[in-house]
Order: sequence, then C-alpha cells, then structure tokens
Amino acid sequence: MSQPSLAEPRTSSRRVMIILTSVAVLMYWISLYLYAPTLPTYVEAKVDNLATVGLILSMYGLWQAIIRLPLGIAADWVGRRKPFILVGLALGGLGAWMLGTAESGSALLIGRAITGLAAGTWVPLVVLFSSFFPPKDAVRASALLTFIGGVGRILATGVTGTLNNWQGYGFAFSLAAGAAVLAVLTMLPARERAQAPKAPSLGNVARLVSRRDVLLPSLLSMLQQYANWAATFSFIPLLARQLGATDVSLSLLLSMNIAVVTLGNLLATAVVRYMGTRRMVYASALLTALGVGGAALAHSLPMIFVVQVAIGLSLGIGYPVLMGLSIRDVEDGQRTTAMGFHQAVYAIGMFAGPALSGVLADAWGIRPMLLVTAGVGLAVSWAVTGRLSAAREG
Repeated sequence: MSQPSLAEPRTSSRRVMIILTSVAVLMYWISLYLYAPTLPTYVEAKVDNLATVGLILSMYGLWQAIIRLPLGIAADWVGRRKPFILVGLALGGLGAWMLGTAESGSALLIGRAITGLAAGTWVPLVVLFSSFFPPKDAVRASALLTFIGGVGRILATGVTGTLNNWQGYGFAFSLAAGAAVLAVLTMLPARERAQAPKAPSLGNVARLVSRRDVLLPSLLSMLQQYANWAATFSFIPLLARQLGATDVSLSLLLSMNIAVVTLGNLLATAVVRYMGTRRMVYASALLTALGVGGAALAHSLPMIFVVQVAIGLSLGIGYPVLMGLSIRDVEDGQRTTAMGFHQAVYAIGMFAGPALSGVLADAWGIRPMLLVTAGVGLAVSWAVTGRLSAAREG
C-alpha cells in the first residue's frame, strides 16, 4: 500500500505532520531570532558607521530575496519540499555560529547572509503546512503557521537580554545554533511522498508572477517589510539605546512587538471572513505609518514601546492576509513557486529597509529617516491597495 499524499493525508498522518512541522517551525524561528534584539548594537560595536550597520543587517533580506523564487521553482520541479527544508534549517545554525564568532565586519556580513539563505526555508514550510488545509482556508493556514512562528520568536527575543547579561553576547548565538539542530532532528522523521515533478518553464513562471492576484499582495508585503525592517529590526533599537535602553529593555521591546504581531495573527484568523481582506490591508498600512512616524517623534522609552505595539499589530494583521492572498487562487502544482515569488519580493523590502535607511540615517539622522519612511510608505501602500481591491473584485 502506498503512503498517503501530503495533499490528501489520512487523519492520523495529517495530525503527525502538523505536529512535526509546528515543532520544527518553532525551533526554526528561535534559531533565527534568539540574538535579534541586540544584533544592531552588537554589529554597531564592531563597525564604524551606520551605513555599514545597515548593510550588514540588510544581508538577511537580500539573500532571502535571491533564494526564495529559485527555491520555490526547484521544489515544484523535483516534487519534494523536505530536502530543501532540512538544508535551510541547518543553515540557520551555521549562520548563528558564524555571527557569534565574528571578529570583523566582513565575517558579520557573511554570517548574516547565511541566515538570510536559511530564512528561504519559509517558502517550502508555508506550502507544506498549507497542504494540510483546503485551498479556501489558505489565509487561515498562513495565519496559524505565522502564529506558531510568533510564539517561537517571542520565546527567543524575550530572553536575549538576560542571556547577554548572564554569559555574554556569544551565548545567545550558540543556543540559536542548537535550536537549529533540534529543528533538523524534528523534521527528519517526517515522511513525504514525492509529487509529480513539474519542469520549470520561463513562460509559465512569467505568467504566474505577473498575475495581479499574485503580484499585488507581494508588492504590498514588500512595502510593509521595508518599513518594519528599517524601524523595528534596525534603527528603533539604536534610537532606544540613545534614550537609555539596556540589553534587557531592547529584548523586551522586540519580544513585545512580536507578541503583538502574534495577537494580530490570531485577530486576522478570526475576523478576515467578516472584515474582508481590503479593509484589513488598509488598516495594516495605516498602523505601520503611525508606528514608524511615531518613533520619529518619540522622546521617551515608554513612547518607543507604544509605537512598537502599532507596528506589531500592523504586521500581525497584514502579513498573513497578504501571504494567503498570494496563493489562494493558484493551482497546487505552482503554489510553491508563487509562494517563493511572494517571499522573494517581500524580502527585497527586508533588504532595502536596513540598507537604504542606513544611508539616509547617516545623512539625515535616524528621526528624519523614520518620518519620511512613514509618509511615503503610507501613500504608496494605499495606492497599491486600491488596485488590489479592483483585482480581487474584477
């Protein structure tokens, strides 16, 4: 008797695969985020200007942008996702180890680039998890998996400052590498029946990624990630440090942000059917602008915490909705490619956010850079959302 397909698993197999994938996702995000709250200050202490800090931090987004679409195409081509997942999980551990032992800016850049490659694993992980649910529940499945990842990020970022104070900066990187090993071990027992290989076709890929229902959600995610990575993961921690934040405060700042993201994921799961995708995307863009713009005007640590709540809620409700929309109407044989494209496009925002904002912050200062990011981001996001609405209704 043949093994059940992942697309149509028996109930027991489906439960086992959901559990294994969920635990692996939990460990995966812990491995990528255990050192994240103080990474900007860690990097700043080893280099000599904000532009270089931004460049190093941007490698995480750059290499995601480079790897994700080819990874999606390759997974659909060979009909398997698990091998790509295992390699990506292992790279997360290697990147963490390299960051923790780096003694120069170039070593930090390479380590951060490897973690960016590891983040490409999110493509087959999302599609694998979504295959356990009917296509009409793609948004809900994306929100659930994002919630699980959010729990991992909260657990990771909540202890960073304490770990730094206890054993120094290197300890968090070592634990992150260990979490990656656990993620690999969790996924090893998972069984996957190969799907029919789908040879890539440039014409088919071009037609897929030019579809408005695939392209527009991806562009909106890119804009949202640009603002998020320019602020939350790059320059808000440096601004908070100027206002007197300790490592523990920075750890709490990011873990609170991710907790709000996670609550937003649950909110998106609960209300998307009643509120509609269009209104949720508009609300997400507005909250992003309020949070990033508010950071530019904040002159106390409590205010920094408030604006991080707004940014976290915006990402929590916007990210899973846009990710689910990007594959909702795509046939199963092209879903990994579509998800790879979506994640590659939004990873451009994760790269450009730190890179461009680092240059602007070096020239103008952190606060003016954040204010411009908020205003331009809101205007462009609302304009694109209008076209998204037309595409969904047309």
